[in-house]
Amino acid sequence: MSEKIKLDIVSDVVCPWCVVGYKSLQQAIKELGIEDKVELEWQPFELNPDMPTEGEELRAHVARKYGSSAEDSAKARENIAQRGAEFDFEFNFGDDMHIVNTFDAHILLDYAKGFDKQTELKLRLFSAYFTEHKNVSDRAVLANELAAIGLNVDEAMALLDNPDIREHISAEKNQWTAAGISSVPTVIFNRTSALNGAHPVESYKQVLTQLLAELESN
Repeated sequence: MSEKIKLDIVSDVVCPWCVVGYKSLQQAIKELGIEDKVELEWQPFELNPDMPTEGEELRAHVARKYGSSAEDSAKARENIAQRGAEFDFEFNFGDDMHIVNTFDAHILLDYAKGFDKQTELKLRLFSAYFTEHKNVSDRAVLANELAAIGLNVDEAMALLDNPDIREHISAEKNQWTAAGISSVPTVIFNRTSALNGAHPVESYKQVLTQLLAELESN
């Protein structure tokens, strides 16, 4: 069987549920033993496209954007941390965390795709932000994460101020919002169906199993 299931994951690097959703999807793929039968690509989405460079303190941001109380925010963090721990991912939430602008990160993720290192960079940025409290809008931080996975730092960082590249990523981002995607994670299967939110492993397995059956019957 030469064809593969195409998975587009619309996601942002400062979205905790994007971590949980991907880990759940990854587990489903592993349990089905179909790592060689899926083609995965990360697509850009900005939770806060107007966020300034300095960012905004996380607790204040959640209260302002979602109207969450300190108690609600603490419970949500605990829930997310528990879900992450199920997949051996450490959410290390702290009062010093800031929501930051992620546009540069999306440019670098697009660059990494050309070297089959997009998922590796995405996971590195997830860990940098949620576990290590790094500012993933800081270009020095981004350069270090590129180096950590063996990408050409100078070549990649030069793209960040390239107007054509910035326009390209904006167009890609707008394409998904124009398609009706307003929250993440959203996993799109073969560009024909989608699951929004962080679903359980069994939900992803059910969809993937059906798509595999369709591939094998063609």
